[in-house]
Amino acid sequence: MRSKPYVLLLSAVAALLVLLGAAPRATAAENGEWAVYPAAAKPGSRPYYYLSVDPGTSLTERVTVTNKTAAPLTFRLYGADAYNTDRDGGFAIRTQAEKQTGAGAWIKPERTRVTVPPRSAVTVPYTLTVPADADPGDHPGALVALDERISPSGQGSVAVGVQRAVGARVYLRVNGPTVPALAVEDVTLEQDRPLVPGVGGSSALVTYTLHNRGNVTLNPKVVLKAEGLFGRTLLDRDLAKVPSELLPRQKIRLTERWSGSPQFDWGDVTLTASAKDVKESGTVSFMALPWLAAGTLLVAAVTGFLGLRMRRRRALNEA
Repeated sequence: MRSKPYVLLLSAVAALLVLLGAAPRATAAENGEWAVYPAAAKPGSRPYYYLSVDPGTSLTERVTVTNKTAAPLTFRLYGADAYNTDRDGGFAIRTQAEKQTGAGAWIKPERTRVTVPPRSAVTVPYTLTVPADADPGDHPGALVALDERISPSGQGSVAVGVQRAVGARVYLRVNGPTVPALAVEDVTLEQDRPLVPGVGGSSALVTYTLHNRGNVTLNPKVVLKAEGLFGRTLLDRDLAKVPSELLPRQKIRLTERWSGSPQFDWGDVTLTASAKDVKESGTVSFMALPWLAAGTLLVAAVTGFLGLRMRRRRALNEA
């Protein structure tokens, strides 16, 4: 008798949130089956929450969850903190299982479980209470509707259960002093050059960390500039792979490919990041010297030096 393959269904490790991406769009957060947005007179006319609160105070808001399917759906409602993803710096949200320390901890829905009938909407009040000792500045997050259904995903002997979620972004500012601060850290450069100059192309991979050290969300721009010997400009361009929103106290590791980098040169690569009221740079030096050519020159130099010493000794002995 052949035994059936053993399949283990794991509970969801992370929810799939439609909050990832670069720039926020002025539409309600949705995935085609359900949508989550701030309650308003016209559905979807207010896609995000923009809230300003003093420390030690609270306010009441409402969230609307719309079911676009032909069957009832049940959701878990919860508040979540936002962060920048390591992959591309996109706007992402903590899962319900993770610890919330900002807006996610301060948002309390009136109901944490809600069933929405087919092709209908349900509006739920929630309270946002800011502690008296809360740090001033931005505390982005979201009000999330997590589908209670667990869908199997993956193949083989182990299947992973995945839950999907949709959340309305909460752009919360705690009133008080705002301090924009930005840093470009740990700039490195890896070169890929042919052994013989001129035989094949060359490139360099520039890697750096963009760090929001302040307490407000920044919309950074980054310029990459490379200079060779005698201050010659080798490269000067704006970078496209930069997050449109770098959240407070977040840092991300980014890379940029420099095609056609020099095969024989010496200089510096500088990354300059700027946002409103702040501008900082980071620099790394480079030496483009083909190892085969360098080895040949070194061998020739050593050989010449030894030959010169031998000739001098021979001349001294003959004198």
